Amino acid sequence: MILEMKVPSPGESIKEVEIATWLVKDGDYVEKDQAIAEVDSDKATLELPAEMSGVITLKAEEGDTVAVGAVVCLIDTDAAKPAGSATAAPAAEAPKAEAPKAEVKADPETSGQKAAPVQAPAATSYAAGTPSPAARKILDEKNIAPATVSGTGKGGRITKDDAVNAVPSMGTPTGGSRGTERTKLSMLRRKVAERLVSAKNETAMLTTFNEVNMTPINQIRNEYKDAFKAKHGGLGLGYMSFFTKAVTRALELYPDVNSMMDGDYKIAYDFADISIAVSGPKGLMVPVVRNAELLTFRGIEAEIKRLALRARDGQITVDDMTGGTFTITNGGVFGSMLSTPIINPPQSGILGMHNIIERPIAVNGKVEIHPMMYVALSYDHRIIDGRESVGFLVAVKEALENPVELLMNGDAKRALEL
Repeated sequence: MILEMKVPSPGESIKEVEIATWLVKDGDYVEKDQAIAEVDSDKATLELPAEMSGVITLKAEEGDTVAVGAVVCLIDTDAAKPAGSATAAPAAEAPKAEAPKAEVKADPETSGQKAAPVQAPAATSYAAGTPSPAARKILDEKNIAPATVSGTGKGGRITKDDAVNAVPSMGTPTGGSRGTERTKLSMLRRKVAERLVSAKNETAMLTTFNEVNMTPINQIRNEYKDAFKAKHGGLGLGYMSFFTKAVTRALELYPDVNSMMDGDYKIAYDFADISIAVSGPKGLMVPVVRNAELLTFRGIEAEIKRLALRARDGQITVDDMTGGTFTITNGGVFGSMLSTPIINPPQSGILGMHNIIERPIAVNGKVEIHPMMYVALSYDHRIIDGRESVGFLVAVKEALENPVELLMNGDAKRALEL
């Protein structure tokens, strides 16, 4: 029986996918549920498993865009499995290329053919490398030294044509690689690019900045991170849980930041689904931590770890990245000092974290060294005014600089479930 394998629907809004990579070759024997291809949608990269065992015939090429429900391959389920192998038998070894034979020059006296005339090396003369008057004028206009030009005229003289064809070297070293490579962006990457440009063009995006003294959070982490890890099965106490808690608190204080435009209407949310930007093998992914306002520090850290592992292993799904009312991105892990993050539409705000640098600051009239982080809030000015945006970022700063009181109800050990 010949089974037609069709592209399954990755989600309701997805109408087509792109064949990113075939994991098998035409004519291979595949097992049921074996991953045979990776397909890109505009939201995620998914594996396509074989529906039955048999010999596969590919009906689409890598890079092809195919509609959901289209046939991409055939599986002959009646074909016998190759003996001694779970997959298709390896292709027959290609014949080895015959070693090039040494070139033998025929003796004109014995072969009966005339030998090809051998061009004698050009004799060195006083004219070698000397440009003609017309050539010199051209070389001077191009600012090219005659010594860098090979003459083809009589005795090696530089002719007018030599000068016209000469290219200035500009002192650039030669011999290095100058290759280029043209590769098609994945559907996911193209969709990300489209959304980023759309966000810049269709929103009144503005960015406001502040700085955070990370000393209080560092003190809590240094004091409790080992106990937190031991109590919660190896789960680390990172910065993201503090930032997520600070953001959900600020969203309650400034609900306009937790809303979005829908034509002439504003949609406001009474929950905080926080999108967390993470780096995956296919690029930036933004999975969502649902109802983050209800989660504890342990709950946030566990959910972020789960989503990050799924993104790293290529198991992230469309549902994992759908929705989200506000986004947090951490460019600091890559060393970024300051940036203006782009809004993740249709959301209205995104908070950018950056690297932590020890800097001198004034504390009670004295100069002290503290670990400082710049934070940036990009927001859609159509729906969020300056008072809300600045107030939101100040609320985040206040919570991060006084986490025990504002995020832990005065009891760090209880908040960390220790």
